Amino acid sequence: MNTSNNTIQDFLKAKFEILKDFLVRYSKIVLPVILAVCVLITIVTAVSANKKKVVQEEMAVTTEETEVLGELVAVPQVPLEQDVVPGLNEFMQSYYTAMVEGDTDTLSKIVEYMDATELIRVSEMSKYIESYPVVEVYTKKGPREGTYLAYVYEETKFYDYDRTVPGLRVFYICTDENGDFYINEDGEEDDNELRYIREVNLQDDVVDLHNRASVAYNDMVAEDGELAAFLLELKEEIAKNVGEALARVESSEQTAEGAEETPGETEGTEESTETPSMVVTKVKATDVVNIRTSDSETADKIGKAAVGDEFTLLEERGNGWSKVEYDGKEAFIKSDYLEPSETEVAVADDEENEAEPEEDDDSNSTPAASTGTVTVKENVRIRSGASETSEKLGTAYAGEKLNVIMKQADGWTKIDYNGKTAYVKSDYVE
Repeated sequence: MNTSNNTIQDFLKAKFEILKDFLVRYSKIVLPVILAVCVLITIVTAVSANKKKVVQEEMAVTTEETEVLGELVAVPQVPLEQDVVPGLNEFMQSYYTAMVEGDTDTLSKIVEYMDATELIRVSEMSKYIESYPVVEVYTKKGPREGTYLAYVYEETKFYDYDRTVPGLRVFYICTDENGDFYINEDGEEDDNELRYIREVNLQDDVVDLHNRASVAYNDMVAEDGELAAFLLELKEEIAKNVGEALARVESSEQTAEGAEETPGETEGTEESTETPSMVVTKVKATDVVNIRTSDSETADKIGKAAVGDEFTLLEERGNGWSKVEYDGKEAFIKSDYLEPSETEVAVADDEENEAEPEEDDDSNSTPAASTGTVTVKENVRIRSGASETSEKLGTAYAGEKLNVIMKQADGWTKIDYNGKTAYVKSDYVE
């Protein structure tokens, strides 16, 4: 046994001597290699430690963001589906039936939430709508369980107009604790929900559906000047009627507060009170729509409005475009994709009325001599005074000739209209 151990020791000793001789002989080569290896190990260790620290920091930031925004929901790339959500088609039909009938009680139950202005607007619109013969419901899943984004292609049949007018509406459909559907319009969506809805609205198949409805509508309006004028007048009429209705409600409330007055005094007050006219000051987008630098579909795009985005209305033009304030500048959006969201009482400008020439009162029978004619560039309203709140006397259509009395410096042109003095915006005639 001892002999065996001595043999092993002698063998190891011999190997060590050989290694020692090798290191001494080649020390100039071996030592730098060993040093390089040590340095490399140190660098790798440091990089690994730093990488681990960065990952930990990123995880911490992500955790903080998730806590602020809530759990981020991935937006699935799934195609639009038609008629696949059980019960949703029937629910949407009940909504459109209520719209036709002006049934604000039903709408108040299935839409969360509709303010007084919107309820009055629905009631006024129902006077012009005969039916919705086509209602196609397309859906994608919403950001939360039990929610859906519904894209509804509709065709509207107006009274006294044979053809149906195409359009598209977007609804955020939710379900309550009983599993019943309701339309969510409370505007309380968090950033995560809004992000999800915006991304889905910009998916290719959704944009294609928007384009289908938009092209059909634009082609129809382009070929039918009477329809274009009717829709423009309808929009103005609804805004005016809603404003007047709100004013009446406010007036009724004030009358109720002063109920101590005698019947005779009350009647006298009612006879002398005029319903103030209302003007739209803010509008909101009813659909995803481009924001452009001028009132043309070929103008540069400077942004995109999402459903519900609100803008200060600077001017609603007769060519189907609205001038709005966007990022502190003037911009333009198609009026068809906007609806009133805020109105205010129009204050009569007594000074302007006093400044009107005295002979204008008599000009209803004998207008001043005309100085020539102008051609209407785009459909435009003819009004009794040089103001957008003045009474509408009619509509002048593109290509029509008007007898000019005077082009005024305030942007209005005074004309002879059916033997009376009237006014049109100068921007729409040449």
